[in-house]
Amino acid sequence: MTSNKRAKDLARAKADRQADRRANRAKRQRVINRVVAVVAVVVIAAGGVTWWALSKSGGSSDGGDSTPTPQPTPTQTSDGPTPSPTTQPDPACTEAPAVRTDDKSFTEPGDAGIKPKTTYSLVLATNCGDVTIETFADKAPQTVNSMLFLAQQGYFDLTKCHRLTTSGIFVLQCGDPKAVGSGGPGYQIPDENLPVAGTNDYPKGTVAMANSGPNTNGSQFFIVYADTTLPPGYTIWGKVTSGLDVVEGIAQAGTENGMGDGAPLQTTVIETAKVKSAPAA
Repeated sequence: MTSNKRAKDLARAKADRQADRRANRAKRQRVINRVVAVVAVVVIAAGGVTWWALSKSGGSSDGGDSTPTPQPTPTQTSDGPTPSPTTQPDPACTEAPAVRTDDKSFTEPGDAGIKPKTTYSLVLATNCGDVTIETFADKAPQTVNSMLFLAQQGYFDLTKCHRLTTSGIFVLQCGDPKAVGSGGPGYQIPDENLPVAGTNDYPKGTVAMANSGPNTNGSQFFIVYADTTLPPGYTIWGKVTSGLDVVEGIAQAGTENGMGDGAPLQTTVIETAKVKSAPAA
């Protein structure tokens, strides 16, 4: 009897230990599941920050910004720059001039005088060097007319490029005289020349409009300095034909906040924006 009782006690103790191990494994798995869920939310939120970097939100008639609703971007497959690669201004740049403080506004874009069989370029003379943008007047006629009209009115002169993104998407954003992401010319123009969705649908050298949603383009634009994948909702109106190295140098200096999105550490001011034309090739 004593032997049988001992055997039963040992069997019961073994069963208890096995039950304890199963309970502990289940507890650990629940903890792991919670951690995975939290990480997934953080990743989605981080993706939304990269989308936010280009987006203007709010439907104000002047094309101004307010706080956008973050949305995730597609997974990036390009090998682009790393966030805030350095903490020093670009040595190629000179001291930035004072920006203008007047608030130019228009009810609609005037006629920029675009002629057929003519190629129009916008030359941005910045304190870091010249950037020349060849415009796509045939593919985005309303956008190009508006941007050339604004340049002819001196709208972009002595304005800062206010946002740099170095993580997930790779762009320098300009065109807001307020330099805070809320400025606009007083009117909006519709979307044109949207790309087909896909990887690197905004390739290196692309110049496109920032917006707050469909058909809300104003004056803010971004220059892509490394292949970038975005939702195809941003009007492409030109490409950089010279001076992309200027933008790359600004990007290499990183952001003021040391993060992948923020004001450029290297203060960048468009001193003048001049329209040039030549017979189409």
